[in-house]
Amino acid sequence: MMLSDDKISHLSHVLLKGLAKRKLIEPAEDEAKIRSEIKRTIVAELKIGEEIDAIVKRKLQSYSRKIVEGTPEWELMYKKFYKDEEIKRGRASG
Repeated sequence: MMLSDDKISHLSHVLLKGLAKRKLIEPAEDEAKIRSEIKRTIVAELKIGEEIDAIVKRKLQSYSRKIVEGTPEWELMYKKFYKDEEIKRGRASG
């Protein structure tokens, strides 16, 4: 995972505070439960991102012609394949 538990916890506090301040939500439940759900959602999204990253890297490595990671060609193909995988999973629009 790209973020530590402390960073995710901090993000959950910031998000909840920001949503409440802008009156986008009125916490009907215990704030700890809401923060816990925010944290769960962040972790789930990070895991999906890691899965997509692994799929895309495997796809790029499968080419018979070696595409060197970090080159403009690799970056362009990575972004395209990543976006395609996000669309397949309903995370982005086509």
